[in-house]
Parts: sequence; C-alpha cells; structure tokens
Amino acid sequence: MENSQKGFIPVMLTPFFGNGDIDYDALTQLTEVYLKAGASGLFANCLSSEMFELSDEERIKVIRHVIKVADGAVPVVATGTFGGEINKQADFVKRVNDLGTEAVIIIAGLLAAEYETDAVFDERVFDLIGQTKDIPLGFYECPVPYKRTLNAGQLQQFVETGRVIYHKDTCLDLGQIKEKLAVTQGFPKFGLYDAYMVHAVDSLKAGSAGLSCIQGNYFPELIVWLCKHYNDARLEDEVQRVQKFMIDNMDVMHNVYPVVSKYFLQKRGLNISTFTRRDVGTFNTSVVKEIEALFADYSSLKNELDIPVLI
Repeated sequence: MENSQKGFIPVMLTPFFGNGDIDYDALTQLTEVYLKAGASGLFANCLSSEMFELSDEERIKVIRHVIKVADGAVPVVATGTFGGEINKQADFVKRVNDLGTEAVIIIAGLLAAEYETDAVFDERVFDLIGQTKDIPLGFYECPVPYKRTLNAGQLQQFVETGRVIYHKDTCLDLGQIKEKLAVTQGFPKFGLYDAYMVHAVDSLKAGSAGLSCIQGNYFPELIVWLCKHYNDARLEDEVQRVQKFMIDNMDVMHNVYPVVSKYFLQKRGLNISTFTRRDVGTFNTSVVKEIEALFADYSSLKNELDIPVLI
C-alpha cells in the first residue's frame, strides 16, 4: 500500500453479542475509532477478527461493512484464502476483491502444509497469482494454523510480479526484516508492515512502511503517535518510553487475547462485548487486574504525551 508516511494498519476485531452473533453496530463504532485515531488503512477479516470462526458469508458481510463505514477514507485489505484447492481459494479471493478491497491477503500457512517445501509453496503462490488475474495481493505470516514466514528471496520474486503490494511480517527478526526491505525497496507500491512491537522503532527506522499489530486494539492512537514521531530527535526520550511500554506489557496484551483487548476497549468507553468465538483461555480476576494496571499505565502515558481523548 503506497504511502510516503509511516502508517498504522489495525488488525481489526470482530465484536459479538453475548449470544455469539456479530454486533454490526459495535463494528461500526470500532471502525470509526480506528479512523479517528489516524489509521492509514484497515485489515479486516484477520486472525484478530476471529476469521477462522466466521462462515464465508459472515466474512463477506464483515468486510463489506468495514468498507462501507470507511467510505473511502482509507484503503481496506482483507483475508481471502482459507485452504483447499488453489482454484477454490482463487474464487474466494475474487469475491473479496469484488467488495472493493485495496488488496486481498494470502495466509502463508494455508498454501502449503508445514512439512512441505518452500518450492511447493512458491509454486502454489504463482498458481494463485495466475488464477486471480490482476487482483492486488498481500501476504500475512499468520501463526494459525502454523506460522510460515517468507524469506527475502521469496518475497522479492512475488513482489516483482507487480501483484503483491502488502506484507504483514511476523518473523520477529529485525535482521530478516531488513533483508526483505532491501530487496523490495525498488517497488513503491509495496509496503511491509511489522507486527512485532518489541522492535517497532528500529523497524520503522529501517524502512518498514508501518505497523500492523494487536496493540492497536488497545490504544490505536498511541501506535499512530509512534509512527509519526519514531524518528523525531526532539521526542527521542518519549519515543523510547513508548517503546519500553510496549515491551514491558507484551505478555499482558497477548494473554487471553482478544478477550482482554475487548475488555480494555470497554474501559475506554466502547460499547463492545468481551464475547469471542475462539477458545483463548480463562478471563479470570488475575487477568483483569493486569489489564486494569495496563489501563492505568496507559492513561498516564497518554497524558504525558498530550494525546487527545479518542473515545
């Protein structure tokens, strides 16, 4: 996704009612919160959206709803591959593209089994590219069903087709990210978005197009602030404080996710249930105390940085 500025692409949640039905009113409000925070794009129908717990028709409805609410303010990308034969995956990619997405995202772990070679994976990627005409695509190194990461050589050959414009990187390795950036820097329409907030500042300085992380489902405006000020010498101390805040709270934000992020958003004033369709563990009093502490620490940090109230 071409952008001269560093951008934040939220990995969107799917709000549910207590009975498990999708709460589209809450999805509207949540989408508006991302936009108000300054997101430069939206990633709908991803793992944080509980995409594997949605039916095909629910996936389509969620993506369509997000695109309608965004109303052209920012581009929307969305997952379009969920396993099976390549022609079946290609058909769903076309359905997602027809909704008006900027790019349709390929789940790396669903084009080849964990035991299959990179050569097999590469062959299927090119097959999918061939069966989807001129549709812009992207990759997501999703940890489910298993995490298959792309090396620099693979990413280079896919980007060189002119069809791949987005990559959500979860390799957790700054060295690998730098290698990927080096071989794709000649393609202005392509952007690598890092998911790992532990090295967010260094990744942005290395040339990542931006961040696409679960922390955006707690405090999206803080991620936007970091994307804006990561290289501002006048705010170097504040930037390092934000980076340390992310590192110190990494485990808290991942534990029983996305229940915890929905609870955090409740505390911020969003009318969202903590219901999730996916079994992510027990949301007990210990977890609640951790999130309460996170909320207090964030509130202090937000005030120190003079970030306006979002919700």
